[in-house]
Amino acid sequence: MTDSSSAGLSPRRYQLTHWQAERLAASYADLRADPRYAAATRFFLEDLYGPYDFSKRDREGERIVATMHKMLPASAVRPLERALQLNRLTRSLDDALEQMLFVEMGVEQIDLTSYCEAYRRCDNLAARIEQIEEVDVLGRELDRVVRKPLVQLALRMARGPAHLAGLGELQDFLERGFAAFLAMGHAAPFLEQIKRRELIYLDRINARDPDPFRVIED
Repeated sequence: MTDSSSAGLSPRRYQLTHWQAERLAASYADLRADPRYAAATRFFLEDLYGPYDFSKRDREGERIVATMHKMLPASAVRPLERALQLNRLTRSLDDALEQMLFVEMGVEQIDLTSYCEAYRRCDNLAARIEQIEEVDVLGRELDRVVRKPLVQLALRMARGPAHLAGLGELQDFLERGFAAFLAMGHAAPFLEQIKRRELIYLDRINARDPDPFRVIED
């Protein structure tokens, strides 16, 4: 993923997604530094939450999931469908947060105080919990399928046809996710850490904790 991918974002959306990406990078620096979890952490931080314009990939995905089903086993396509569902939810949450920050609150530069205040004012706790749950489900789906040799073979064989069909960005997304989870081995400890931390951060924000993203002790 390159910085040029951010070109399609408005300045406000880039500021928001960049701030959130920096927060996530700090929150999961320990996992990114762990050789076992490094690739999976990068996949989540860059391919799902990075400050990039994913609109082309998502438009392709929404339009041609049926085509991907013809090229890959259903179990290999389900993580893509789950990721697209997660991205739709994330976009709607970011739309609301951007509106709250820059329009209703008049923020010019996001900081911790303004971010958390806008987060609370959006009053969408149920959707935020759903977002955390969707990340967990996506990870567990990937974990189930990556070790199936036939799925791995089908994904490799789909590379050429996918790029010829203009689906290269989607294919690369799937390959990065599969490679990251295959390198990690069983993903349960990794996914449990993400879910646990994000729920704690969410609770802290709603409790008006002045430092909600401080390190969580195991």
